[in-house]
Parts: sequence; structure tokens; C-alpha cells
Amino acid sequence: MSEITRLDVSEEWAHTGIVKAGDYCFLSYCVGNTDGSTEEQINGAFDVMGKRLALFGLTLENVVQMDCLFRDVWNIPIMEKVIKERFHGKYPVRKSIQTNFADKGGENGLKFQVDAIAYCGK
Repeated sequence: MSEITRLDVSEEWAHTGIVKAGDYCFLSYCVGNTDGSTEEQINGAFDVMGKRLALFGLTLENVVQMDCLFRDVWNIPIMEKVIKERFHGKYPVRKSIQTNFADKGGENGLKFQVDAIAYCGK
């Protein structure tokens, strides 16, 4: 049985940023630039994802599945533009969901969050 490794752990939130279990890494609550535009927040979320992946020597190109959460799901084309710029043709499968974030910024706060699974085997 493979070992489970948890990194980027927050005791305050009772949350782990990335978990490696077997040949896969699981990432959650990737958010960034929460005061910025939708595009800035999407880039910020992928920046956070990239930093967490790097803890295991991985990049965005290792991501095989994403759950993309939007305050306004009609912003999907903005995300698709950013994915084309950052994933170099190695696109993961994904689904997009609209939600009301429980964020202190209200409607002007969090606009995008992404959770993902990355392949980290040989």
C-alpha cells in the first residue's frame, strides 16, 4: 500500500492544499488574487496550483482533472483563454460549476476557485 503525503497543511482551516496518494495528487481550494478581476483570479488560482504541484516536482501539465467553481459561470471563456495560455495543449478534463462563495468580499470578492487531480506516477 502506498504512503499518503499531505503538504501545505493549514491547522487553522483544518485543510490540506495537496495530498499525494499513490500515483495521484489531489488539490483543493486553489484561489489567488481575490481582489482582482475574474481573469486575475483565475491566473492567481493556477499560480497557487502550480506552487503546490511544484512541492512534488510537478507542473500544470500533470493535471488530469479539474473542478472549476465560478461566481458567474458565464466567465468560462475567460478561463478557457487562461488555460490555453498556461497548459501548453495538455488540457485536463474539467467541469464548471456556479456557486455563491461564502467569502467575506461578498459579490465583489471571490469569483473563481479550482480543485484538481494530477498524475504523479512514472
